[in-house]
Amino acid sequence: MPNTYPLPRDIGLKIPADLRENRFYAGFEHALKGGHLTEAEYFRRSFRLGFRAAKFYLREVRRHRGILDFPMRARIRLRDVWPGS
Repeated sequence: MPNTYPLPRDIGLKIPADLRENRFYAGFEHALKGGHLTEAEYFRRSFRLGFRAAKFYLREVRRHRGILDFPMRARIRLRDVWPGS
């Protein structure tokens, strides 16, 4: 079953007139799918602003659901230290 993602207009976002709507939508969807900015095309203004809007939207959805966003994301490596080993 394919995932369905909301469009910016579905959540009440207004796209500024100076942006390209199809790139804005592409950036928005890319961010909702968890994509990263790895291609040169992803750095165009319309795509970036759509990506940014989706990140803000996801933050609000998580906050509304009570999911905390911690300030630091890092890997921690622990070693077992037992007495006598």
